[in-house]
Amino acid sequence: MSAAARAFPRSEDAFLILATLAAGLYVDVLTDIPGQTAVGIAVWLVLFYVLRGTTGVERRALMACLVIATTGEMILSLGWGLYTYRLGNVPMFVPPGHVMMLLLGFALARVMPDRVAYAIFGCAALYSLAAAVMGVDTLGAALFLVLAVSAIAMPRQRALYASTFVLSLALELYGTPLVTTNPPGVVGAFYCALDAAVAAFSMLIARRWSAR
Repeated sequence: MSAAARAFPRSEDAFLILATLAAGLYVDVLTDIPGQTAVGIAVWLVLFYVLRGTTGVERRALMACLVIATTGEMILSLGWGLYTYRLGNVPMFVPPGHVMMLLLGFALARVMPDRVAYAIFGCAALYSLAAAVMGVDTLGAALFLVLAVSAIAMPRQRALYASTFVLSLALELYGTPLVTTNPPGVVGAFYCALDAAVAAFSMLIARRWSAR
């Protein structure tokens, strides 16, 4: 994680993002397309506000995050049908929501001790193994393997991946409007793997653009 990423977002912006996601998810499950569109517009406005102070590598990385995450949602949800949202679409707030989750991951990772990150990975491993043995979740082990490989291959991002795992799991338990037969923990692992990949590719693309 770069020095710029460690300093961003500011604490007050992180709290604003957290409040926006919590309120947006709560309102979304109570409404239909018009209400969902209004929530989406509000989330986009908050994202633009939070990004007001970004420049250079930060902005490029976050825009890359937006593009990669949106493409992934379109392919995995609308194309593959691996998971579906409540109204059968990709809500307007989901693309900026991915960027917000990455920003929250940066904020949490910068205050997370290494031992806490290792403890999170350990708990995820135990869950995945136990769930696979009991036959209640055959996908969790594969998803954890993706996460573990990412953490091993990019050790400087371990705190970010651990943070993303915790935030994704909390988001799912809070009530992300997904319809799935998998337990929430598996969905959290999926989003963790997705956001970890997004973070890695975003920073890689940003560095290459900066080099040019």
